[in-house]
This record gives sequence, structure tokens and C-alpha cells, in this order.
Amino acid sequence: SVNELLERRILVLDGAMGTMIQALKFDDRAVRGERFADHPKDLSRFPDILCLTQPAAITEIHRKYFAAGADIVETNTFGASPVGMLEFELPWGLTRELNAAAAACARRAADEFTERTPDKPRFVAGSIGPTAKQMAISTDTDDASRRDVTFDQMVDSYYEQVAGLVEGGVDLLLPETVIDTLNLKACLFAIAKYFEATGARVPVMASGTFNEAGVTFVSSQTVEAFWNSISHFPLLSVGMNCALGPELMRPHLEELSHLSTAYISCHPNAGLPNEMGQYDLGPRKMAELVGEFAENGWVNIIGGCCGTTPDHIAAIAERVKRCAPHGRTSVAPLTRLSGLEALTIRPESNFIMVGERTNVTGSKKFARLIREGDFDAALDIARQQVDGGASVIDVNMDDALLDGPAAMTKFLHLLAG
Repeated sequence: SVNELLERRILVLDGAMGTMIQALKFDDRAVRGERFADHPKDLSRFPDILCLTQPAAITEIHRKYFAAGADIVETNTFGASPVGMLEFELPWGLTRELNAAAAACARRAADEFTERTPDKPRFVAGSIGPTAKQMAISTDTDDASRRDVTFDQMVDSYYEQVAGLVEGGVDLLLPETVIDTLNLKACLFAIAKYFEATGARVPVMASGTFNEAGVTFVSSQTVEAFWNSISHFPLLSVGMNCALGPELMRPHLEELSHLSTAYISCHPNAGLPNEMGQYDLGPRKMAELVGEFAENGWVNIIGGCCGTTPDHIAAIAERVKRCAPHGRTSVAPLTRLSGLEALTIRPESNFIMVGERTNVTGSKKFARLIREGDFDAALDIARQQVDGGASVIDVNMDDALLDGPAAMTKFLHLLAG
């Protein structure tokens, strides 16, 4: 099993699917195939559809990564959720079929290589991307409380993708390139919901995307806050991918390796894109850099993201094959909270101040402002609580004269924005 192998050695993940697809130079007709020949939207920007129109080509890409030394390949399903397919006007009902087909493409290659070398089993991870819809921030400059999608809608969307991937035969699920932690929480909730409904179980990985400052791109969480936000879920691994090359990812990966009780994964880009949008970090140099992560004992699963090819993966596999895997971190059972930053309450901590003024029961002024719909003034009270030293604020909208769920949702969205 994956768990057993992770105890013994570092596993190698594949590289970029998009880079390999671009190299095939499929024209519009090839991308669409007969089935989608008359589809009204441009599908060239949705490479996941190739799992239905050019499955042999996708399977061949998986074969190349396995031949290079990968233990795990990801399905070509980064955008294949109903919400992800909205801009292409593809129907909700296509989701399970597309994801199952993608899983079959990867499964075919994995089984071929496992049959050849049974002592080195190959695995398939179902790739789940972040979609273009985010819940942490508003896209409406006139209304900071507005969101393009709800948590429940994201859960329903991810549920369909998870169902297709698991029923198609993946060994793992991998929500990746996470820029909005709330989207990831919706995905993890959907996975748990599917497991409970069907009795199915596969290990779950999760991988966030951080900028040079070490915060997620949309939800702006630090590494520790990100981990605290998802540590409730029984993850096989947590890690980082995309946005950065190995050099810039290094300090943030090291920090995560000391925080997380899960295994650690890492699949960086081949450096940063140049002015032509190409990635210049070659296989040898990239293997040298990520090899240091392995030598330092920071990783259990390592691969590549944008700009990486089978040559990169071959070099990485060779570089890390004698390195010992990261030993899972043991942490004290403390209260660990997360906003944009982490808050850990330790026995030696001073009293933690909780602001009580954003409570319709405890503050007549706050209650009046919420009833009058003056959320800007209500938000000022929250700011005053934080400026006054509160590490936590108590938000309560339980009042007979209010639509409590609507008021709570709007106020929390404003706080997050």
C-alpha cells in the first residue's frame, strides 16, 4: 500500500500534464473529437476533455512518467468539476463520466507498469483543482460580502468529481494548487460525505499554493494557519505545489515539515516563468535543489508541477532514491486556531482576550446596527475589538428579529474581506 511504502522510502510523483499536452500540438478538431465537434465554446483551454476525445494520448503521457521513475501519476482532471466546467458550458452530468474516463487512462498505464515490476507498484492520484470560483474574497468591488459560489454549491460540485474519480479506480485523491483554503475545506467535506454515503475509502493528499512571502494566494493564510485549518481531516499527506520553483519554496516547505503530523509532499514548478512564459530550470538543476529537501528529511512525496517533464522526473527519482523519508512529526495536543495567522494556546500562554462586542445579545449597539443593515459600522466594532487586543472575536446573530443565517454569512464575509 501507499502507506507502507511511505514508511520505507520517498515516493516520486509525476510532472506537468499541461506541458506534455502542449507539446502534442493538438488542433481544435482533435481536441473536440466527433462528440464535441459542434460545441459552442472553445475547448482548447480545457485539456481535461482529452480524456474523452484523445484517451490514448493521455495514457501515453502517464506511461512516460512511469517510465521516468514516477510511483504516482495524477489524472488529467484539474478542472473537471461542475463548477470548473461552467465557463465551457459543459453539463453537470458529464462530470462523473469525464473523471472516470481520466481515471481509466491513468489506471491502464499504472496497471501495465505494476504488472511488469510487481515489486514496484504504481498508483493513480485523482487531481482536483481549485476552480476559478473562490469563497475567501469577493469579486464584486461594490459589495465585499458577495460571493460567486456558496460552500454548499462547492461541496455538491466536488462530490460529483470525487465520485467519478473513485468509481473510475484512483488509489488516492489529491486536491491541489489550493489558493483558497475554504474551497479546500469544501472539497474535504465532499470527500468525507462521499466516503460516508458509499463506504468507499482512499487516502487523501492536499497541496497548497503559496507565494514568496509564504501565504496562500487568495485566502492569504500563513503556512501554519493553513495547516491548522485542515488538520482535522485524516490526510495522508499535506504539501505545496505550483507558483514557485524549489528555491523559493524551500523555507515554507521546511516550516510545514515541522508542523504537520501528516506525510509531506512537494511538487514545485521548474523555476519561475520567463518573459515568454517558459520555464528554464532544467532537470539536473531541479533534481539538485529538490534533492536537498530530501536530504534534509523534509519530504515523503516529491515531483514536479508547471514546466516539468519526464526528464525532470527521471532526474529527481535518481537523486532521491537513496534518501530517507521524512519522519512524521509528533505535536502536542494544543488548541490551534487559524485566521490569516495561527493562534496556538499553550499552558504558558497569557490569557487570550476574546472580543464580545460583535454579539447581538451582548451589545445593544451592535444589535441595532445589524437590524438597521449598517454592516460597515458593525464591522468597525470588530476592528475596534482587534485593535484593543482581542485575538478572537465572538460573533453571534441569534436574535428573533433577525434572519440569523443571512446576517451571519454577510458579516463573516465582510470580516474575511
